Amino acid sequence: MLIQKKTLKTALFIDIETVSKTQYFHELPKSLQLLWKCKSKQFLTDRSQEVTEELAASLYREKAGIFAEFGKIVCISIGYLSNQDSSSPVLRVKSLYGEEIEILRNFNNILNEHYTDIKKDYLCGHNIKEFDIPFICRRNIVHGLKLPRLINISGKRSWQLKQFLDTMELWKFGEFKNYTSLNLLAELLNIPWPKNVIDGSQISRVYWEDDDVNRIISYCEKDVITVVQIAMRFSGQSLIEKSNIEIVKDKISAVPLSD
Repeated sequence: MLIQKKTLKTALFIDIETVSKTQYFHELPKSLQLLWKCKSKQFLTDRSQEVTEELAASLYREKAGIFAEFGKIVCISIGYLSNQDSSSPVLRVKSLYGEEIEILRNFNNILNEHYTDIKKDYLCGHNIKEFDIPFICRRNIVHGLKLPRLINISGKRSWQLKQFLDTMELWKFGEFKNYTSLNLLAELLNIPWPKNVIDGSQISRVYWEDDDVNRIISYCEKDVITVVQIAMRFSGQSLIEKSNIEIVKDKISAVPLSD
């Protein structure tokens, strides 16, 4: 099996959604506008091409949200399994949302209170080693927040990060060039996944133009559920029954996750 069954007992499943720091490029401080123009050159086939205001604004709208230096977190959804010793484990999912600094503080509090043992506790997600965890760490530093022990990983090599269960990395089986999306992996494993909903490329539009954070939260939570189901398959277990999936809707603060 790709994941040991006992590992999931102390795993926190996570997914994050991110958007650009501001809605429009011209709303950035001038210094960051100049730095974004420099950054934008990496997206161009011809690096000698001039990055005009119009081009910089277009690229900012399209790509800024995936960079911690020019983006921000608008939601972290978390899930954990309880009642695992029975034949019907229960998945509970909660979301952190609001101002980014409060999202991070609440997430840090959960890790500091319940996930402190790097030899026993785990964070599990899809592509979390390359995206979610680095983004969370960088935004913590930007806000002057202390990193919890489980994610205090600066300078560590990938193979040293045994506290992270990355479903995309596990699926690679050592191949470095392959990228498999969460939805594709779910489809291959015959796991139900939310079709006909927004995708990651639409998050900024839904946040800035539609002002619909609830839709983003729902999308993020569904990704966490999909990750959990993939992890169950990777550990040789049956999928969580839909009736055993609980979405906790109250806005989270630093509350215990345990029953």
